[in-house]
Amino acid sequence: MSDINVKESFDHFSQYYAQNAFEIWKKLQNECPIASSRKYRNMWVPTKYSDIEEIARDTDTFSSRSPVVAEFGAMADFGLQVPPISADPPYHTSFRRLLLPFFAPSRIEALKDTVVYLANDLIDSFIDNGEFDAALDYAQHIPVKIISEMLGIRDEDGDQFRMWVHNFLELAPTDITVAATSLLQFFEYFQKQIEDRKINPKDDLITFLINAQIDDRLLSDQEIFGGCLLLLLAGIDTTWSAIGASIWHLASNLEDQRSLRNDPDILGSAIEEFLRAFAPVTMAREVTKDVDFKGCPMKKGDPLLLPFPAANRDPEAFENADKIILNRERNRHFAFGVGIHRCLGSNLARMELSVAIETLIVRLPEFELKNPNDVKWSVGQVRGPRKLEIKFKVNR
Repeated sequence: MSDINVKESFDHFSQYYAQNAFEIWKKLQNECPIASSRKYRNMWVPTKYSDIEEIARDTDTFSSRSPVVAEFGAMADFGLQVPPISADPPYHTSFRRLLLPFFAPSRIEALKDTVVYLANDLIDSFIDNGEFDAALDYAQHIPVKIISEMLGIRDEDGDQFRMWVHNFLELAPTDITVAATSLLQFFEYFQKQIEDRKINPKDDLITFLINAQIDDRLLSDQEIFGGCLLLLLAGIDTTWSAIGASIWHLASNLEDQRSLRNDPDILGSAIEEFLRAFAPVTMAREVTKDVDFKGCPMKKGDPLLLPFPAANRDPEAFENADKIILNRERNRHFAFGVGIHRCLGSNLARMELSVAIETLIVRLPEFELKNPNDVKWSVGQVRGPRKLEIKFKVNR
């Protein structure tokens, strides 16, 4: 791909980007710290840690009304809300405060036994085979199970959830028909769930949202739908991708895998390093007024991508930024965002990632990639392995 394509026609939905993101971020940081793309409505793409932090914290100039960039238009213009990530203050502040109890440490801790059981059960299904797809057979199932439990929905609908996540994040932003069809399916499904909870309340997020109040009023159906969509999108693909990318690294770097096996005490810092180096999430903002930002003439309505994983590999922010250091001490990464929109579910994601990696290390012998050139990565604003075949020796 030529320099001009990377710098002026940035395309996060291309397979080239999916397979070469690390190299693209480094090239842009060195030669063109703020890229652009006419294809995505004059989208801007800062890649430096300091620029991304400055934009994320300036909620007056850079709105969160459309956290996903679509080729055909702004998400907010279609009336789609996913609060609080699609909201600005003061509404954002109120909605975020409303959700805090549902992500309290006690609730996260109560889910840990489920994750431990599930991780072991999944490993039991392939431990005698000597190989498995870490993305399809392991990583994807853990967050789907947890989000289903938080929503009070049966596990059997997991395939439906995965399809929606794939459609919303990888297809819909460049295909308005997929976007409309998937949203209609989602709303029909959750309308039934909402109607059921009004009659048969449960200890789940849907019931919580039905009874919650914001600014002395109950939530509208649109806000309840948005809250469910938020949990689906922010809780499944992101964690699935983080788990998969961490396994990819350990399978590609046997020295680090051995270090983690020999010194389990570094698991905590290793998890933070995996989150830094393989942060899956790129969020978006929208320019609220004409502004010149670092020499870039941004116009009102222009979308911006905030690739947090690029910021996490900025050599001006991290020493040996491209090197994975399992016991890295200073690690102020942006894996969960920065500013007022820092991820509410960060503790949940950390718990799922920690359990998934620790259980795999304990249960399996040394593992490696079956074919390093055959790993497939997702496109769009959440990046993680979607095909990740692993092999290991079976203990007879």
